[in-house]
Amino acid sequence: MKEKLLNIKGELLSLDTPVVMGILNVTPDSFYAGSRCEDEKAVAGRIETIIEEGGAFVDIGGYSSRPDAAEVSAGEEWRRLEPALRLLRDEYPQIPVSIDTFRADVGRRAVEEYGVAVINDISGGELDEKMFETVARLRVPYVLMHMRGAPQTMQQYTGYGNLMEDVMLYFAEKLRVLRLLGVNDVIIDPGFGFSKNLEQNYELMRYLNEFSTLLECPLLVGVSRKSMVYGLLGNTAGESLNGTTVLHTFALLNGADILRVHDVKAAVEAVKIVNKLKY
Repeated sequence: MKEKLLNIKGELLSLDTPVVMGILNVTPDSFYAGSRCEDEKAVAGRIETIIEEGGAFVDIGGYSSRPDAAEVSAGEEWRRLEPALRLLRDEYPQIPVSIDTFRADVGRRAVEEYGVAVINDISGGELDEKMFETVARLRVPYVLMHMRGAPQTMQQYTGYGNLMEDVMLYFAEKLRVLRLLGVNDVIIDPGFGFSKNLEQNYELMRYLNEFSTLLECPLLVGVSRKSMVYGLLGNTAGESLNGTTVLHTFALLNGADILRVHDVKAAVEAVKIVNKLKY
């Protein structure tokens, strides 16, 4: 398979060794309370932790996408994001930033005004018809995730004829549109926890290697402390680091190029050990 590269603000990033994306939530209601950063001191501390522990990206979000999350206006989302984006641009320019938003205009402003490097869209362009053309115009890498419905309704849409076939068809159709628009850097995210029940999440994980093999795109896995871990183990998000690391290890052995995580140090260590075993 050819080398996987991402164009990050004019520099080519090789994914031959998987990388870790640290989550920065500037929300009051993200599902994992330990990830919430609601003031500048907390935001700065979180950024410094991601960098010190070996994160390659900061992924910042101002709209919680947990099931049944409250609707947040575009204005409120931007109000939450802007102070942290300014801090990242001015104080931490060395680390690339990914913006977790399904709104094209929020993504555009983050890229144009604050130098954000990647747009990470949980909706695959379904919640904002301008997203694909915006990404094409901005010429930034785009995380294309699978979800049906919206965060408030997604768990009503877990019925599939054939889960893997349906998800693969979704990606194939959207990749075709993105390629025709000239978007070269597309990262696939199967969308663990989004419009899938526990059994479906594990089915996706079981066949994870098919995504990178068949779609020939970098593969992002976001399972950190999610209900597929604590729902199976009978504990809580706060007690789910060990289970998360097990899934990260499996994912790395089956094609994952980017891990999106709350616990950067543990994920970086998993990458190092799996890489040692493989090479």
